[in-house]
Amino acid sequence: MRSPSPALRLALAGASAQGAAVGVGRFVYTPILPTMMSDLGLNASQAGWIASANFLGYLFGALLATHAHFRRAPRLWLLAALALSAVTTAGMGLTSSMALFMMLRAVGGIASAFVIVFASVVVLARLSAAGRGGLSAVHFAGVGTFIALSALLTAGMTAAGLRWRAEWLASGALSALTILVVLALLPADEEVAAETTQIDAAAPEQKGVGSLMLAYGLFGFGYVVTATFIVAIVKTYPAAHPVEPFVWLLVGLAAIPSVGLWTLAGEGIGMRRAFALACGVEAVGVAVSVLSPTAAGAAAAAILLGGTYMGITALGLVAARQADPLNAPRILGRMTAAFALGQMIGPAFAGWLAERLGGFGSASLIASGALLLSAALTFRPIR
Repeated sequence: MRSPSPALRLALAGASAQGAAVGVGRFVYTPILPTMMSDLGLNASQAGWIASANFLGYLFGALLATHAHFRRAPRLWLLAALALSAVTTAGMGLTSSMALFMMLRAVGGIASAFVIVFASVVVLARLSAAGRGGLSAVHFAGVGTFIALSALLTAGMTAAGLRWRAEWLASGALSALTILVVLALLPADEEVAAETTQIDAAAPEQKGVGSLMLAYGLFGFGYVVTATFIVAIVKTYPAAHPVEPFVWLLVGLAAIPSVGLWTLAGEGIGMRRAFALACGVEAVGVAVSVLSPTAAGAAAAAILLGGTYMGITALGLVAARQADPLNAPRILGRMTAAFALGQMIGPAFAGWLAERLGGFGSASLIASGALLLSAALTFRPIR
């Protein structure tokens, strides 16, 4: 059997790394959450704070990873962050302390940010240099693939009578095994320079960049409410019980091709308009998750969420780079910070509101509105 090309091996390494750190490390909390809430007596507000701790860590990690010290050995930091992600994921199954849950999720958030940053440095830069930039879709498909894998893992364990502790430990083991895959696929250590684009301090920011940053932060807030609580939401709908075990699997399967499809749409209608369109589609999915308490509604919400959120993430960064190439490093850093801030606020706000109103309906509709506002801010092209 013919072995994969070096470029494809790189893309698969990036997919595996991002899948372990984000698809599992960040998002396996979603399918495990309902049993944690049931067994530990966690309320919605506490569940939201645990999720927000992860995104606070992500924000800190994204800022820390840009420091010059860490750019000298991106492959090493990528592997170290993968190991830390696996340890903190497994650690969630070894405690019942709210404080330790939040600490583990925060450190896991830092690890996931490091993986995203250094996978981009190690993988995307090399793919671009080799003229194989199209394989970036494979790189980004890892998140959806591992969401699907973790959904199958947790659903199977739940069906076998195993509870949340075992699910966290198994998820950590899956992440640890992925490190071996990344080691096998990535070439031996070599000097990999981080992006060296210089910031022109005198160059003014281009028109429309501020609105794009605001839109990206609103997207972070809008998607993460459903991404965190969709399984818990569906669990409260008797009519949706037949699809409850498959909801998170549908999110992952829909996410796998989403970056490639939305990037293709962006090349046709423009990245900003594609971003706006995807936000509009996702807003429908977020609203459907609470307005249609049926099996069909739950399935539609999962597919619309999975089919957009990774694509929107990529489109926003591409649009920002296109909008202000002279200030690309600074702009991308600010975009990441805006996105992380929106993600951090979303779960805590939704949990707090759900605790007071007895459900996630109002929080989800507010999140849907945030996505529609994000679409409005980006639909019109900047001249």
